[in-house]
Amino acid sequence: MNSSDRIELLIDPGTWYPMDEDMVSIDPIEFHSEEEPYKDRIDSYQRETGLTEAVQTGIGELNGIPIAMGVMDFQFIGGSMGSVVGEKITRLIEYATNESLPVIIVCASGGARMQEGSLSLMQMAKISSALYNYQSNKKLFYVSLLTSPTTGGVTASFVCWEISLLPNPMLPLHLQVKE
Repeated sequence: MNSSDRIELLIDPGTWYPMDEDMVSIDPIEFHSEEEPYKDRIDSYQRETGLTEAVQTGIGELNGIPIAMGVMDFQFIGGSMGSVVGEKITRLIEYATNESLPVIIVCASGGARMQEGSLSLMQMAKISSALYNYQSNKKLFYVSLLTSPTTGGVTASFVCWEISLLPNPMLPLHLQVKE
């Protein structure tokens, strides 16, 4: 299921207001590979999915309750978290903190985006910092809804912070650690 379908399923009709739709990835480290250049790959996924990035964020109502929600889309480069995904989720959490809104993040991700190197890994700390402020200072409600697959760095950052719902007992949840 793609992110638009999930938004339609979860959010009351006519109440979804997207945030940061115009934010797009660039090639911050000039990633080179033998395959398609990173910027061309981003453009290709944008055309294919109709999305600008691997997450949609916005404000809507769930059964009449205003919420802030981020929905990742595995169809966009495996739902990988790069600098734009991290920034959009961080801005969503900061907005929810200021407006005292509950946050739901629907996760479908293969982990950090390797084409952005350490910049993608830094997003974990940035999101975790925003969530820490959200929960420690405001003590607001945060739910992480895990979908299949959910792996890698996103698991270590925003997935395991509060209440995590596993809708499918067969959900493959992976975190790679060095023994």
